[in-house]
Amino acid sequence: MNLDHLLCILAQTTPPTPDAAEESTSLWGYIREGGLISYVMIGLSVTAVALMVRNALMLRERRQSPPEVAARVEMLLRENNLKEVEKVCSHPDNDSFLTRVVASALARCANSPFGMLEFRTGIEEGAIAEVDRLHRSNDGIGIIAAVGPMLGLLGTVIGMIGAFRTIGTLTGSARSTQLATFMSMALVNTAEGLVVAIPCTIAFALFRRKIDALAANIGVTLERYTGIVQAGNAMKTAGAIGAPPPAARPAAVGR
Repeated sequence: MNLDHLLCILAQTTPPTPDAAEESTSLWGYIREGGLISYVMIGLSVTAVALMVRNALMLRERRQSPPEVAARVEMLLRENNLKEVEKVCSHPDNDSFLTRVVASALARCANSPFGMLEFRTGIEEGAIAEVDRLHRSNDGIGIIAAVGPMLGLLGTVIGMIGAFRTIGTLTGSARSTQLATFMSMALVNTAEGLVVAIPCTIAFALFRRKIDALAANIGVTLERYTGIVQAGNAMKTAGAIGAPPPAARPAAVGR
């Protein structure tokens, strides 16, 4: 396959005719002028919209920290009912940022010889892991924002290659027609790359700030849980230290 054949496949456009002048000014006409890469850009844009909708639904505080579940967990921690807390956090219907962090902290305490003294460390490590998971869910939009302009630039380069080869190989009206086709392909791909990249860049930055704000708000609740557990541990320690020694049994009296 020679270069001319490859350029024709990538362009996938037909020379504009007077009857098609109106079509070439429509949105679909511009997409056709962009060639194969133009259709790839459409696929990226649809994927980006789907990711934005998913993030908008997922990154809600009510979704990641349901108020009723948060209140239930706090009440159970005050009652020192850790088994019930574990049941609430492990229930599939209560799956959220908050419950996953608390569940991981309780699992750490259960596997540690220090028991509930490891609760704060478990909360901190679980929160870091959850924040990282939310940022990974936002990385898809960032990747599209970076790849979009590169694909647009690829289409631009292909169009320019085709344009220069047309100048060198064709003459007359055929050269003008093919030159216009490849130049249109180059410019359309550049525009499509920017159209995809600009909204994705904005959305990526906004969702990143949303994740940070969400983590900060949930962190306040987790800090309150940690204070409740530490207060309970302090009371147990104080009770153990201040407890009176067991009374000595009286010696057996011989008959």
